[in-house]
Amino acid sequence: MGSIGKEIKKDESYLKKEDFQKDLIRKLEARREEICLGGGEKAIERQHQKGKLTARERIAKLIDTDSKFYELNTFAAYEMYPEYGGAPSSGTVFGIGKISGKSCLIVANDATVKAGAWFPITAKKNLRAQEIAIENRIPVIYLVDSAGVFLPLQDEIFPDKEHFGRIFRNNAVMSSLGIPQLAAIMGPCVAGGAYLPIMSDEALIVEGEGSVFLAGSHLVRAAIGEKIENEELGGARVQSNVSGVTDYIMKNDDECILNLRSLIGKFGKAENAGFDRSEPRLPKFDTKEILGILPQDTLTQYDTREIIARIVDDSEIDEYKAGYGKTIITAYARIDGWAVGIVANQRAIIKSENGEMQIGGVIYSDSADKASRFIMNCNQKKIPLIFLQDVTGFMVGSKAEHGGIIKDGAKMVNAVANSVVPKITIIVGNSFGAGNYAMCGKAYDPRFIYAFPNAKIAVMGGSQASSVLLDIKIKQLSKMGKEISEENKNNLLNEIKNSYDSKSGAYYSAARLWIDEIIDPRKTREYISFSIEMANQSPIVKQFNVGVIQT
Repeated sequence: MGSIGKEIKKDESYLKKEDFQKDLIRKLEARREEICLGGGEKAIERQHQKGKLTARERIAKLIDTDSKFYELNTFAAYEMYPEYGGAPSSGTVFGIGKISGKSCLIVANDATVKAGAWFPITAKKNLRAQEIAIENRIPVIYLVDSAGVFLPLQDEIFPDKEHFGRIFRNNAVMSSLGIPQLAAIMGPCVAGGAYLPIMSDEALIVEGEGSVFLAGSHLVRAAIGEKIENEELGGARVQSNVSGVTDYIMKNDDECILNLRSLIGKFGKAENAGFDRSEPRLPKFDTKEILGILPQDTLTQYDTREIIARIVDDSEIDEYKAGYGKTIITAYARIDGWAVGIVANQRAIIKSENGEMQIGGVIYSDSADKASRFIMNCNQKKIPLIFLQDVTGFMVGSKAEHGGIIKDGAKMVNAVANSVVPKITIIVGNSFGAGNYAMCGKAYDPRFIYAFPNAKIAVMGGSQASSVLLDIKIKQLSKMGKEISEENKNNLLNEIKNSYDSKSGAYYSAARLWIDEIIDPRKTREYISFSIEMANQSPIVKQFNVGVIQT
């Protein structure tokens, strides 16, 4: 093992960067608090007047008192659907917490947001929840309280492969895999949505509030002329004692939650993956110092080793090929006791052996080759992979092309795509172009993917993209015989850049589920440890094979 990192001088530059990051975190937490109000205080009060708890109140009572609830996709639908008044957290809360000592994934409809109706992004969020449950073999608890599909957008949620119906398909798949699913019907459960709790292994229903039917009383009357009230049509006693659709009748939310805890407490232990863990040790350097290392401008260079030194146990690593392919750091280490393989973009400018300077954050042929080999080694040794992503792309130009950069990049992408050990990705800064793919972006099935508040995800940086788009615009105007002044050119450039930058930030990405959560950089160790703990619940059954890749 080799020590990594050095004492950081707390000078003016450090303090400015620290203040900048703290301000981003303050904004993050303020926005999170606002989102957690769901449809607002009045909507919460209406829920309470019905004798019902809100989604987050139900979750807080359901999990163990000493357990933390790791909420995921909190910012789903952030600043989306303004024409419909928005959909905070997409009207659904999901995350992982311990219930009776067992780690469970909880999905709860937030009835304070459009009566828990499903927007297109709500379906995508629920599918992501099920994907996490399947990959990590985590039991799922559904707290159902939803009016069904949001009808004005039904064409964007109903018929396609990754739409609403896929959720019920996943219910069936999880059941066949032996992943427990319990559903508590704590409000309406209508139409296609009725399949979700009933395709779970067991269903509880709250008397007077919970109801299940394919068509409510209004639709029944319109369709066949029958006059009937919803409670008589599909209330708790009808569905439990007459139809036998549900399994347990509960008096209220509190009794339902207690019964869920009792049922979950009797789950047996499942086989785990056997990832190595020793006694956790703190880094030698304060994790809080990450805030003073990260730059204000994500294009500014910094030494990634200093970030790693404040994440890994004892600030020690076994660095693989330390003198080769230096724009990517590959190393074995421990994080909170877990053995991990780290693949990190080095953001400092590097001097190669032949004296050439290599740009930090860019993937060169040698660094891609090194990373590919390291990923293969981790798969052979059953070591989870941690990707610390701050990449501006692969090297371009004649020298890179003649040296086979595309081939070397393809090797790395192939190794990432075919990896069978869990992959956990943290977007520290930039995530541009094919670098996003090679460093295990969302398309490459990371078990969990997180981002710092300053992260940017785009096909290229805003400055480069705006210059390209401006050139195209000028050529279009020129063909039309129009000239553009220097002042208008600058105004247009700024307009394009601002528009582009607004669509590459962390909140835009989180709203569309390109990442699972925006996290405080100081909690990186905690989130990595939590993620590996969850991944350890799923034994590796596939063999690692890179196909036709040439090493």
